[in-house]
Amino acid sequence: MAKKKELTRKIYNKKTVDKVDNRIKLLGVYNKMNAITFLNIRLFTSIIVFVISVYIFDFGYVIAPLLTISYYYFIYYIMIENKIKKRSSKLEAEAMYFFEVLTLSLETGRNLSEALQITIKSVNSEISDEFKEALREVKFGKSLSEALIDINDKMPSVPINNIILTLTQTDLFGNSIIDNMYNQIEYLREKKKMEVKAAISKVPIKVSIISVLFFVPLILLIILAPVLLTYIT
Repeated sequence: MAKKKELTRKIYNKKTVDKVDNRIKLLGVYNKMNAITFLNIRLFTSIIVFVISVYIFDFGYVIAPLLTISYYYFIYYIMIENKIKKRSSKLEAEAMYFFEVLTLSLETGRNLSEALQITIKSVNSEISDEFKEALREVKFGKSLSEALIDINDKMPSVPINNIILTLTQTDLFGNSIIDNMYNQIEYLREKKKMEVKAAISKVPIKVSIISVLFFVPLILLIILAPVLLTYIT
């Protein structure tokens, strides 16, 4: 194990490992991959892409470096950044209901820890599982504030991070956060509406592009077909 770590340090510098590790944390509680695993996969598959490209293409030594560099960045986007983006949207959709239940639990006079316990038992979602893992760590000696900070490091969404920061301050200082929580939930709801409107507004543009690429050439072919047949015959 020590030799393996030493070899890893020689291949990848600490800054690169830390950067990838921080991004991988944003994949959340379900993720089983670590930074070294990803870096090894990217390195070895990039070598394979280079070797295959050299043998397949006539100008392999020219094409192979370009393909390998493209693949090198593409695999990072597909395996990490794209998943983070999708997870952010999913968590924000789940967060509205989760934090509504949490706020209602706090309104009954329960403290934050008790309210979280009730919420994770009532809500089945990925964000609920993140808090469940945090409370499990609290049982093993972490403070609730430390566990909440750890969740913050795993959240790719700024609005959710803001809510967790509010919860952390509540645990530390005992502030009342009911109104603040409802404001944050309303912000998430409005953000979701804006995203839906933006997606709808892009539909005419996509339809126009499809029309230009497929329907216009087809119509031209139908119109010009008699003329073309006349010349052919």
